[in-house]
Amino acid sequence: MANAARVFIDGEAGTTGLGIRERLQGVSSVELVSIDAASRKDPAARRDIMREVDLVVLCLPDDAAKESAAIADGLGAKAPKLLDASTAHRVDASWVYGFAEMAQGQAVRIAQSPRVANPGCYPTGAIALLRPLIEAGVMAADYPVTINAISGYSGGGKAMIADHQAKGGPAFELYALGLEHKHLPEIQRYGKLTRRPIFVPSVGHYHQGMLVSIPLHLDTLTGSVSTTDLHGILEAHYAGSQLVHVCPPTQSGKLEPEALNGTDTMELRVCGNDGHGQAVLVARLDNLGKGASGAAVQNLKLMLGLEDAHV
Repeated sequence: MANAARVFIDGEAGTTGLGIRERLQGVSSVELVSIDAASRKDPAARRDIMREVDLVVLCLPDDAAKESAAIADGLGAKAPKLLDASTAHRVDASWVYGFAEMAQGQAVRIAQSPRVANPGCYPTGAIALLRPLIEAGVMAADYPVTINAISGYSGGGKAMIADHQAKGGPAFELYALGLEHKHLPEIQRYGKLTRRPIFVPSVGHYHQGMLVSIPLHLDTLTGSVSTTDLHGILEAHYAGSQLVHVCPPTQSGKLEPEALNGTDTMELRVCGNDGHGQAVLVARLDNLGKGASGAAVQNLKLMLGLEDAHV
């Protein structure tokens, strides 16, 4: 492939790595480079392949991602760009957070950075809903936020996937009830919250698809705010976005999590009842799309300066 950017997915056999590889196979401006299976844990072999590529995607556990980043850093001027899909560097100030629609100029920062941390799936929905309200001044940074979310089991790692694919896997379960979920630091930082939110994730017995919801009492917000006002704030923030869509509430009053499966888009809604002074903010996305592999490919294209990088 003449002039194609060379990309190595370190950990391409995992769920996110496979999703990225599938999305990139039809992209003529990218050449995927693989390592021999017998050498995938060999630091010297990984160093050699990193020296020859333009960008490395880290689809690894946190400690392994830090190890790979250190190997790349040791290459000095020959180091490739890094896109980390793990949690390892998401709140590291020396890495740019890879949510392109999060703030004005974020896509440019991603494009110009040699080190980008891909967001978590739950944080993508939560930050998308919270940050515009805080920036608009209708929600205080110390607001006592509660985030409820459900995901398909594909986002839970090998043990959870195996559990749900076995006969008799749980139909539904809450988890991380110790309130120490690893996504909390990035939700708080990039959601611009000064108070740690309560985050209650859950998993359903279906493969993929995600809903993130945040309940609000309107009289606890700043000023006299209606559900229409909240919708308008979100709509203004994401105006022109190709992947984040602000939608009206559903006519049925119901929302299921699988409608965006197989896409890289995210839908945001403000549902509620102004008469009762209550609202629920809801984000819907594919946890394997905009919540993982889709966001990674979007960031990769921005970092490599490819023309079809959507924002």
